[in-house]
Amino acid sequence: MTRKISITEIPDVMEDAIVFLVAATTSEWTARVKKATPVDTSRLRNSWQTEIKPTSGTIINNLPYAEPVCYGENLPPSWQGQYRTRQQRTAGFPELIGKELQKWALDEYEKIKRRL
Repeated sequence: MTRKISITEIPDVMEDAIVFLVAATTSEWTARVKKATPVDTSRLRNSWQTEIKPTSGTIINNLPYAEPVCYGENLPPSWQGQYRTRQQRTAGFPELIGKELQKWALDEYEKIKRRL
């Protein structure tokens, strides 16, 4: 069933859809990256911070060892130049999750369009 809207309502309807999609995608990315974050003390996993604004979402982790563990960059000397985690994660796993979410976000958008 399609919803009938007047031409003057289109901007508000689309803005609502975009705001919803940004929040949903940011929340989904946060959930996935937390689940994928290697756990030793849980400090790294619990340090992900999410900020959702109407048209943008930001996810950060300010721990000093987040970059080596998540991206394999700026490795500490004790790693002897080799990326490794106890859970055998792939360096750059947050980026890979972001790429997976592109399809997820498109699917969510299609669901939104069907409801309009």
